[in-house]
Amino acid sequence: MSHEDRETVKLLQRIRKLRGQLDAVERSVLGNGDCGDLLMLLAAVRGGVNSLMGEVLETHIRFHLSDSAKEKIAPELAEDLIDLVRAYLK
Repeated sequence: MSHEDRETVKLLQRIRKLRGQLDAVERSVLGNGDCGDLLMLLAAVRGGVNSLMGEVLETHIRFHLSDSAKEKIAPELAEDLIDLVRAYLK
């Protein structure tokens, strides 16, 4: 399995987990669930989306802005950018 295939599998797993979390939100709304529980579910969804976004941005930076990319940046700048994005998404 290539690196890209492993990355795709990881992203799909995250997406499926998010889908499950959103299904739980829907069930809570339909079942007139407790507002506190609903807020916790929504916070989990938000965290999952931010995490997915971080993974996609990291992959983009690593494979499109460094190494053999046309628009190349220094590896240390790529790491700084990844750290900055991850901090922002928390």
